[in-house]
Amino acid sequence: MSAAGVGSAGRRVIVLGGTSEIALAIVGELQRRGPREVMLLGRSPDALSRAAEDLRAAGCPRAGTLALDALDSGGHGETLARAFDDLGGADILILAVGELGARGGLPADVTGALQTMQVNFVGAGSLLIHAARRLRERGSGTIVVLSSAAAERPRRANAVYGASKAGLDALAQALGDDLRECGVRMLVVRPGFVHTRMTRGLDPAPPATTPQAVAGAVVAGLDRGAHTVWAPRSLRGLMLVMRMLPRPLFRRIAR
Repeated sequence: MSAAGVGSAGRRVIVLGGTSEIALAIVGELQRRGPREVMLLGRSPDALSRAAEDLRAAGCPRAGTLALDALDSGGHGETLARAFDDLGGADILILAVGELGARGGLPADVTGALQTMQVNFVGAGSLLIHAARRLRERGSGTIVVLSSAAAERPRRANAVYGASKAGLDALAQALGDDLRECGVRMLVVRPGFVHTRMTRGLDPAPPATTPQAVAGAVVAGLDRGAHTVWAPRSLRGLMLVMRMLPRPLFRRIAR
């Protein structure tokens, strides 16, 4: 079964990292096009409940919550099974698990750096694999993976974050190639600097954007059958130039 042409029409939406401002903006953009049944999974019960209430107030006929810890990889399969059962399946699954961690090159806080890598690659990768297996069994569905432009070529200014996102990005792209003929689509989203809680207090790196702008780009990407979305689109050309820079020049980029 081909995954082409599924678009953004799926009614049942699961969000892993259910308090992510970008993921919630994507759900909001989907909801504006038609009613959605949503399950939000994450670590903070109170924040998840508030997000679910906001979605219901915006017109979602159903918005539930489940506890999920990215670091508890042993429980990922069971938790995802419950989310799928509660919704009766999933048409669109948004993977928005991640943390920024400390910026810079060689980490001063090794424990914190290891946690960032565990969350962004091992934890998120575990969830991606479990979700992909579920959708493959059903023969349909789309996974939206929130990666980062930083994954294209990690810089000294964000060594740990960029490397961890690069690992997730590569896994998602490869699994997407493997799953496409099984009826499952993978959309990898590479935003640049997004104005969110996670980036509050940081100097925005141009071209900066918003969760709502990213959401619009994602839904447009779903509808045109894209496998990768850059947000904003101009980042694609910028990162192509960055990839081609000789290493002596690239290492001078301190931000």
